[in-house]
Parts: sequence; C-alpha cells; structure tokens
Amino acid sequence: MATLRDIAKRTGFSITTVSRVLNNDPTLSVPEETRDRIYEVATDLEYRKKVSRPLVKNVALLYWVSDMEELQDVYFKTMRTELIRQADKQNVSLTVFKKNQGMEMIPTDINGFIAVGSFSSEEIAYLETLTKNGVFLDSSPYSDIYDAVRPDLDYITRKAVRFFKDKGHEEIGFVGGTYVNPDSQLDEMDIRERSFRDEMQQQNLLNEAHIYIRRGFSLETGYQLIEAALNSGEKLPSAIFAASDPIAVGVLQALNEHHVRIPQDVSVLSINNISVANYVSPPLSTYAIDMKELCQTAVSLLLEQLIDKRGITKKVLLNAFLIERKST
Repeated sequence: MATLRDIAKRTGFSITTVSRVLNNDPTLSVPEETRDRIYEVATDLEYRKKVSRPLVKNVALLYWVSDMEELQDVYFKTMRTELIRQADKQNVSLTVFKKNQGMEMIPTDINGFIAVGSFSSEEIAYLETLTKNGVFLDSSPYSDIYDAVRPDLDYITRKAVRFFKDKGHEEIGFVGGTYVNPDSQLDEMDIRERSFRDEMQQQNLLNEAHIYIRRGFSLETGYQLIEAALNSGEKLPSAIFAASDPIAVGVLQALNEHHVRIPQDVSVLSINNISVANYVSPPLSTYAIDMKELCQTAVSLLLEQLIDKRGITKKVLLNAFLIERKST
C-alpha cells in the first residue's frame, strides 16, 4: 500500500506538503500545479487515506478533453484536479481515462463513471452496456439514463444581459464560440449564444452586428474577433458579454491594444472567475462558478447511485454569483 513517503519521493515535495495537500489543509498556500501533481501521483499509486467510509472501487473518470482544450481553458484542468480531490475526500477510487486512449481502454467491470467533455452517441451507447451508474459533469446528454450536474449557463447568460440593461446599456454584444457536435463534427450554436439571442430579443435589443462568433473558446477567439471588428472600423457595442473568461481576456487584450477605454467606452463581463481574472487590465467582472460545489455534487450523485441505489436520474443546475471588478 502506498504511503505519503512514496508520494513525496515521486513528486519531489516534502512529506508535510503532501500530507497537507491530501488532507485539504485550508491554510496551505501552494501553486495549483503542485496540488495537481500530488493528486495525480496519489491516484497513480492508489494511495488511500484512513477514513471511516468504505472504499468505493472501480470508478472511472472519463476525461474527454484534449490537451489543447485544457491548455486553452484552465477551467477543465481545475475541474479535473478538483474532481480527484473531492473523490479522495469521499473515499472514491478514481481511475482516469483520457479521450486519446479510446473507449476500449475502459474496463468492462467498472461500477460507475464521472464523465467530462463531449461524447458521441455511439460512445454513450457503449457506456450504457458497461454500467447505468454515471454522472456527466458540465453537460447533460441522455438525461433518462445518467445523472448530470452543470452550471446553469442559460440563467447566468440572461442575468448578464439584465445586469448590463440595468446599468443603462442598450447596445450589448456577445463574443463566443461554437460547439462541435461529436456525432456530425459540425459547428453548432452554444447554449450561451442561444440564450443571449433569446434574452436580447425579448428585450428588443438584439443586433446581429454585435454578435461575434468563431470556433473555440480560447483567448485567441476573443482577441481575433474583436481585433477584426476594430480593424474594420465598425462601432463596437457599449457592453460585451463573453462566453468564458479566456475569451474575455482576449477581448480585453484587443481593446487595450487599440486604446479603447474599459469600462468608459466598452464594459466587459464574463463567466467562470479563473485566477487570472483578477490580474488582467482592468480586472475582469465575471460570474464565478463554484468548482468545488460542482465536483462535490458530481461525486455525491454517483455515490447515491452506487450506495443508496437511487433509481431515478437527477439533473442539477448550479447558479453562479457575480464578482464585479473594474471591467464594468
């Protein structure tokens, strides 16, 4: 059985640091990369803490997020790390399987799974042959079969539009990306754009010229869309809602390079509250997603299925709270 000493030796960190990370010491301040490395090694070595709850084995974390997607959006890396942390707290032994490994690498005797990323209908049908115990995190396909927990992006987007309207803005723009359907591989409208369009239509404020879309949810997405708009000489809206923090950071970068005053000329608001949001110029206003609650809920839902034998599926939508900074 693996020990703290084994993890310390593999990671290069002290036994004290390893212990405090694995015990979720709230007073410990270390980089996320340190926590990530310790949890990954602890998982690889199948380290288990002494806890009263029986160990729940044979649970798969299906991490269907590419390395590039994780690199472009820290949201997914934070989610992966927090999932491992929450599973460890609830004595669930997670084995991580990545998209590039393929479905065939998942053992046929798994008791359940937590899934992150985009899955095709064929992949989900295959999972159904393995187990009916599963939770999709950040998406909700096949709600009749599997549980789901995700941020309520529809409601959050509508709140953002109303926030700007209450501030006196009538020219409100949206900067976002498209969702790639895993079955057809075609670009489809993301729920945030759909909700934005609907809410703006209801407010009689919709202006197609102020909706900026391209594939991807990265910093480059926001930068290139606003850079192109500024270079074309078109008039920007007085407020911009970005579909994610990385997109918003790109928007801020383009606006700053063109000496557009923020928020005097253009206000910017986003979703997620990644760590960099407080350090960009100006600091970014954003709806904060509680990643701990999101992941904790996913693990709890799975345990309800495995231990309590709950038969009916659940879909949990989590709200987000506004952190208003200088970009608005």
